[in-house]
Amino acid sequence: MNEYWPYVVTVLTAWLGTDLLIPWVTRYAYAMGKVDKPDGRKVHSTPIPRLGGIAIYMGFILALGMLEFLKPGIFFATRGPWVGIVAGATVVFGLGILDDLLNLPAKVKLVIQIGAALLAYHLGVRVEFVTNPFGGMLVLPYGVSLAITVFWLVGITNTINLIDGLDGLAAGVTTIAAITLGILALQTDQVFSALIALTLAGSTIGFLRYNFNPAKIFMGDSGSLFMGFTLGALAVTGVLKTAAAVTLVLPLLILGVPIFDTTFAILRRSLQGKPIFAPDRGHLHHRLLGAGLSQKRAVLLIYGMSALLGGLALHLAGARWAIPIIIMSGLYFAWSLRDIHNNRSRAGKTDRP
Repeated sequence: MNEYWPYVVTVLTAWLGTDLLIPWVTRYAYAMGKVDKPDGRKVHSTPIPRLGGIAIYMGFILALGMLEFLKPGIFFATRGPWVGIVAGATVVFGLGILDDLLNLPAKVKLVIQIGAALLAYHLGVRVEFVTNPFGGMLVLPYGVSLAITVFWLVGITNTINLIDGLDGLAAGVTTIAAITLGILALQTDQVFSALIALTLAGSTIGFLRYNFNPAKIFMGDSGSLFMGFTLGALAVTGVLKTAAAVTLVLPLLILGVPIFDTTFAILRRSLQGKPIFAPDRGHLHHRLLGAGLSQKRAVLLIYGMSALLGGLALHLAGARWAIPIIIMSGLYFAWSLRDIHNNRSRAGKTDRP
């Protein structure tokens, strides 16, 4: 049991720290006038404060600091990829704060995200090899390694930002992904990656108390960009560092929902001749609302999809105990699809003359 106490401490500290900071951040956001006002694309009907990412980040840092205080040297005695994760995530958190306050142009945000990814790469967050399913490993040349790492980190950073459209959606999906990444890191003795992943999960769980429908606060770009970058970096340091044949598949499964939604959004907007970062109502969560689901049901369905994919990733990595997760998530997904079908059938009957 003693070997697991650092994980318990970080999760609980991040959870409670974020939870206790939310009321302060809420008052600050109202005082600054930083609220998210309703419009034709959004689903909330009243102004909501949007600086919740501050509490998520501060709870995260507080937890890591608490662990270092209780067990001196656990982090700072070694300079590993964890430095790159925290440094890069801090840069994108700062970017998110500026964007929440000043509404930065998309190109400026992209440049800073690339800078954060380059910093993380320099500090050890790197895709340096890929596993050959037929045996052995392919070591990537420096330029290829750099390009793939930066593309992955920037891409995942924005996938979480783009799915942040319903109460509790991004925070819940991040929680499921972070827990899955943490478990996989523990299985492969990636201690620092596991600690950071579970700390992130603790922060997002603490935030969900105030963000689940009906939300009292939104995370803003400071939260979604921070969470996305951290997840992307954790996938690199905790999953892609292993030599298993399924290495490349695992992060794609764990982050499958935001990756699919973002890829589909880019294709949709490109085919329509719109800028790929232009907001619209074509995201998965919008389509579920259009199919007749409530906000809560739509979010829970996407949670179920994320849990199903996470369970598949764990099972592929050798965790047989994940089978019940796969079964339960699959059943909930099927039940929700039945409800969608019934809603459409009722709507069709209503529309008939």
